[in-house]
Amino acid sequence: MNAVRTLAVALIALAISLPSSRAAAFCGFFVAGGDAKLTNNASQVVLMRKGNRTVMTMSNNYQGPPENFAMVVPVPVVLHKEDVRTLPADVFDRVDSLSAPRLVEYWEQDPCRSRDELYGIVGNGVGLGGLGGRREHQAKGELGVRVEARFVAGEYEVVILSATASRGLETWLHENDYSIPRGAAAALSPYVRDKSKFFVAKVDIKKVHRDASGAVQLSPLRFAFAANELRLPVRLGLLNAGGKQDLIVYLLHPTSRFEVANYPNVFAPTNLEVSDGVRQNFPAFYAELFDATIERMGRKAVVTEYAWQTTSCDPCPTSPLSPSDLSTLGLDVIDGTATASTPGGSLPPTPAPGRRRGYYGMSAGWVLTRLHTRYSKETLSEDLVFREAKPVSGGRASWDGTSGDAGAAVTDAGVNNFQGRYIIRHYWTAPVACEHPVYDRWGGPPGSFGNQAPTAAKGLATAPRGTVVLANEVRSPVPLLGIAGRPPPRRKESPGGTR
Repeated sequence: MNAVRTLAVALIALAISLPSSRAAAFCGFFVAGGDAKLTNNASQVVLMRKGNRTVMTMSNNYQGPPENFAMVVPVPVVLHKEDVRTLPADVFDRVDSLSAPRLVEYWEQDPCRSRDELYGIVGNGVGLGGLGGRREHQAKGELGVRVEARFVAGEYEVVILSATASRGLETWLHENDYSIPRGAAAALSPYVRDKSKFFVAKVDIKKVHRDASGAVQLSPLRFAFAANELRLPVRLGLLNAGGKQDLIVYLLHPTSRFEVANYPNVFAPTNLEVSDGVRQNFPAFYAELFDATIERMGRKAVVTEYAWQTTSCDPCPTSPLSPSDLSTLGLDVIDGTATASTPGGSLPPTPAPGRRRGYYGMSAGWVLTRLHTRYSKETLSEDLVFREAKPVSGGRASWDGTSGDAGAAVTDAGVNNFQGRYIIRHYWTAPVACEHPVYDRWGGPPGSFGNQAPTAAKGLATAPRGTVVLANEVRSPVPLLGIAGRPPPRRKESPGGTR
């Protein structure tokens, strides 16, 4: 039979603690045919969490030859077709756009016009051939590897394996024409000892999209399970790392934001006024700001870039998450309208008759947290562990377009309203014809109604580094980064000597 030709890439996935057992994990890597070289530089994970119930959706990109490939992911139980779903490619785009750092642009309004005149101007604005192949008889014999299940999920042809020895699993992969990364057998040993199963998914490269840079973005995969602890084994993903890797984790919870329990937490510097030139390459600017923050706070730091109720946003790069979005990301499981594998069975049963489902009814206000880190083999010492955290606010504007706050403020109670927000301000430069001008009232361009839509900083993993000098572009003082900032232009004084 024809040998399966595959590629290699690192996969970030979720590790979980199971009741009355050692920690098991969703974690893995992609495997390659021959000596194909493939690297991964960006991963995104959505975790929807309620009680001990979790639905995880993961997305990765890779660079490599245009051939079929497969991935290997340790899982705590045998997954069946109903436990695994592929999601539309735009799922992460929606969540990313909503939570990404945003650039807003304000114009100062005529200081001689009354508030009534200005009112309303300031806006918020396949067959399964290949994986077992000609040597599948060995999976039932001396290698200690057994095929537990087969099914298709979107572009993925899935085989679930059990293994009694990591060396046997390694041999099975090699004999079926897979070349695993150096050190993978040792890395998988703990999962074999914990009696994990192994999710092996062949991907038909003809069914996925490769962008202009040569990177392939896989269709997101969704898993559902029950667990007492959230843990992300990012170290396993370093097996195929081509250098530094960007990881963005989005956590959805009914009431709480999340932070990491075992690494430093830092909030993105926010409500910073920036130069007009930042508009030309906002992702590069934010990447430089992010890197500087990580360097100052320690290269192991995890940056909170967003924590906000899903029912609103201000300003909004895109609309808030809809009931349909939440259902896609796992509310159908969390709400009990679907089942998910656990060591003891399934998640809670379907709700009582008459109860509205999350997809069809009005969605409750969940909290969306966005955590961002950039790591390498030199900076990563242990996997990420997540915990609930107190509410935070920051990065908001006042009603008149002024900054409103100086950054993150954590409180014991309240709602989460924190975002990374960066502001281009066009100060009033036309003649001032009145005796008592009133400055610092901001809105859209002259003659417009409301502000322009903000720009989201996306594609941060591939944003150019080293092209922006922060001290030249940031006009607000940022003591954390040693940036003195620049004073606003001097203007004719308002009554009482204020600007």
